[in-house]
Amino acid sequence: MVKDPRIPDPLSWKTFSQGLWNENPVFVMLLGLCPVLAVTNTSMNALAMGLATTFVLLASGILVSLLRKIIPKQVRIASYIIIIATFVTIADYAIQAISLDLYRALGAFIQLIVVNCIILGRAEAYASKNNVVNAAVNALGMGVGFTIALLCLGIVREVLGSGAIFGIDLFGTNFQPWAIFVLPPGGFFVLAFWLFLFSVVKKRKTQRATIEEDIANAA
Repeated sequence: MVKDPRIPDPLSWKTFSQGLWNENPVFVMLLGLCPVLAVTNTSMNALAMGLATTFVLLASGILVSLLRKIIPKQVRIASYIIIIATFVTIADYAIQAISLDLYRALGAFIQLIVVNCIILGRAEAYASKNNVVNAAVNALGMGVGFTIALLCLGIVREVLGSGAIFGIDLFGTNFQPWAIFVLPPGGFFVLAFWLFLFSVVKKRKTQRATIEEDIANAA
């Protein structure tokens, strides 16, 4: 039976977890790849960008859901962009106040959160059609999934490229860092590795579920 799009989704674990696995913004939907490749040369940069994006996702999702019956359909996209830009500005000033070095390291990619298609996509596809609680839980799941993906890349790139994690030296002075991993080409190599690993795990999980379903049907 085809689901009526006007009926909101019921709140469940899936509301939160779909951003972690089945609809992970980076490893499944391949969205927001510019910051994923550009700022993950260190774990701290990856974590900061992930948290900033999660904040904007959560706050904009809540506000879009609250205003979904007030905003005219004809101007909804422009309205969503204004809402997102407002929270990006707040995140921008907050990072600048917390750490100027971190702000300089992230550069223009903080302001570019406003054009991150993950955020506008969730506002249009989910927050504008669901209540505040569902929108907040879904946005939080997406943000956590995005942050985990950034950390996966950032940790591998920093360990191999600098021999450290969150700035803490791991291997001593004898370690010869592979500088390519902190350069842009290293981002592509590490992303390809994680995409391959994610694909293999997902394929095996699907095969296992199919086998279990066949056994249950045969019993």
